[in-house]
Amino acid sequence: MANSRNLLTCLLLCLIVPAHAQHFSLSRLFYPNLTLKADYNVPASLDGTREYGVSRTGFFGIIPLQSEVQLGYSLRKKFDLRAVHTVAIAQYTQIQPTFDGKNDPANGYKTLSLGVIRLQASIKDRLWVYGGGLGMTESNETFFSPQPFFWGGAARMHILGLRTQFMYGSVLAYNQKLRFIPVFGVNKGLGKHWRVSALLPFMVNANYKATKWFNVDFLAGLSGYSGGFQVQTPEEKALRRENYRQIKTGVAANVHLFSVLNVSVEAGVTTFRQLRTFNSARENLTSYTPATTPYIGASVRYITSRSRLSSRFTRRMGLGEGGINW
Repeated sequence: MANSRNLLTCLLLCLIVPAHAQHFSLSRLFYPNLTLKADYNVPASLDGTREYGVSRTGFFGIIPLQSEVQLGYSLRKKFDLRAVHTVAIAQYTQIQPTFDGKNDPANGYKTLSLGVIRLQASIKDRLWVYGGGLGMTESNETFFSPQPFFWGGAARMHILGLRTQFMYGSVLAYNQKLRFIPVFGVNKGLGKHWRVSALLPFMVNANYKATKWFNVDFLAGLSGYSGGFQVQTPEEKALRRENYRQIKTGVAANVHLFSVLNVSVEAGVTTFRQLRTFNSARENLTSYTPATTPYIGASVRYITSRSRLSSRFTRRMGLGEGGINW
């Protein structure tokens, strides 16, 4: 799946920390790595009198927990061969909104999250993906009185040859309110150089593999943040919540260097933007639609280790070609 966006990782990112400029391929889920990332939205009109901008920096890590093949025996006296692969996904992101060039909140929002994804393939149950996680996005003033978010879900994956996979499932997520979200994903190779993938309703991606070390993504996806902050009034310190959503469309150039580094540079526009604030009773206080604006992003990913089991997973599933497929 040559650098097309990871159906499973996008599910995690879009629900837990939907603030990524960078993209992920499905084979990356099987290799421990550390990613440093940054993106910047050019300030644009908020309401005709002010300008709103936002930038993000942070890191993202995949930590292996379990990779093994298990032999089971059911009550019906039938053997079942099962392979499992479990990883933890940890992330820290600094989000900095600006109004007329001034930081607000002064120190921005900090997002901390931790999730677990498990891939299970067996003769009896075929291929399933399970996941769950929790986190929080807060300013310095509300960091010790946070409103956490969490998610959990499962999806069934089908593999149709080496060039086509699709999945369907559902996710239960909580971020100020409980949501049940059905999801459908597809990953399809088209010819020798092209691959198209989607995780609906979150993202669509088309990848062009020019060489073994260089490829290009054409992408569109939903992202944003929901962070807590504090307002000082003469009577009290009031807690508030700021929600921001956007749709990103762009192009990313990706270079694989020295067998362990992947460098990505991305540019495009953000549109269909919405910025709202709420009080502690979840009542809507303000609502804005910032103008469409350009954005740029970059990431550097370091592969910390590889394993034979990981390579077998990706090759058998048609997700990698003899190892890591970026």
